[in-house]
Amino acid sequence: MEKSVSRQIAEFAVNLKYEDLPEKVVHEVKRYLYDSAGCAFGGYHTRDVNILKDIYLDMGGAGEATLFGFGDKIPAVNATLVNSLMIRALDFNDIYWKEDPSHPSDLIPAALCTGEKVGASMKDVIVAIVLAYEFEQRLCEFAVPGVRERKWHHATLTQFVSPIVAGKVLGLTVDEMVHAIGISGSHNHTIGCPTAGKLTMMKNTVDPMAVQSGVLAALMAQKGYTGTEAVFEGKEGLMDVYGPDWAMDKMVGGLGENYKILECSMKAFPTEALTHTHISAVLKAVTENNVSYDQIEEVTITTIARACDILFDPHKYRPDSRETADHSLPYCVAVALVDHKVTTQAFSDEKLKDKRIWEVIDKIKGVASEEFEKMFPAKQPSRVVVKTKDGKSYEEYLEYPKGDPREPMTLDDIEAKFNALSTDLLTPDRQAEIKEMVFACEDMSAADFVAGLVVK
Repeated sequence: MEKSVSRQIAEFAVNLKYEDLPEKVVHEVKRYLYDSAGCAFGGYHTRDVNILKDIYLDMGGAGEATLFGFGDKIPAVNATLVNSLMIRALDFNDIYWKEDPSHPSDLIPAALCTGEKVGASMKDVIVAIVLAYEFEQRLCEFAVPGVRERKWHHATLTQFVSPIVAGKVLGLTVDEMVHAIGISGSHNHTIGCPTAGKLTMMKNTVDPMAVQSGVLAALMAQKGYTGTEAVFEGKEGLMDVYGPDWAMDKMVGGLGENYKILECSMKAFPTEALTHTHISAVLKAVTENNVSYDQIEEVTITTIARACDILFDPHKYRPDSRETADHSLPYCVAVALVDHKVTTQAFSDEKLKDKRIWEVIDKIKGVASEEFEKMFPAKQPSRVVVKTKDGKSYEEYLEYPKGDPREPMTLDDIEAKFNALSTDLLTPDRQAEIKEMVFACEDMSAADFVAGLVVK
């Protein structure tokens, strides 16, 4: 009898060892740890993170895992949600987009919080993070078209991966891992509305919630709780409910031959992933030609159809929250036209009241291209035409943004991003200490690593 999908996954996950990982894969994990730590420091001040932190501090409980930056210790299941949201809060963490989008670094706290709880080494955590990227990215290619195209959110994918990550650190057996996947995969199917229309705090929270649930599922399985084995392919399982059209080889084919983390992307802008190529093209047009916002007559952006649907709907022309603004291509482009840069400050309450943005935002138009749609996701093409009031026209064409594996963020780029995100919390010496710690972390415990991320 053919093994279930979850059993094939569990066998690979349980048997993977640190010694199996190529040096470049371990180094890539450290790069994403460094990038994610910066994103977490950036999320430290956000209202959504602090609401959840305060709720859990009021609840109390065993001091099993540390909240990034803050230093408070709470139960590992709860710390996972807060820490994952910290990484996710500014929409500045990593991105992988094939049939579906995902942010694999949302899963890093499932490894670190569980690791701190059980006294695991950072080598154990590194292996778990490799598994996080491996299966989150494979799930992005599993459904054809993706679950996002079927009106579900990509947190629907994360619920199947988070128990693998936590289960690896907990040392689950193959049977226990199968149960953990079945427990978590039986709930947390997330509807698409958190990223549609007018956005709220839930845009950044639904995926961390799926990460949290996987930690609970792994702990349940460790205690003997059982879960559905055929949660992918069985009657009324994922494939039955969301089907048809599944690429099984993308899910379990060639495990261990290569590692998907090497194919993931980092973000150069704190915005929705489909905005990045367009922002880059606009910035190139206006900075190289010294075009100021008050010279603009019209900006036309040609993009794929799904980007028009997500990023140009009417709500995106009058965003009134950070969550809607960073998913609004008109707003992001307007900021680029006004400031000639797009940083985390572009989404502050003060910036949302900048009259210059509202002077140009309605001059920005989106055009859907069938040709570009056929190129996606191998390429993320953008054609930008900036017309000025004096009749001049500036055109730029790009096929992928900075941070893509074809134009990766350098270590200097990541360091600049980390320092910018943490400058209000850390001295330059502390910033340098954390960088050094991250890139030598394989000889540390998970507890000592997280302690090194506490603001002092």
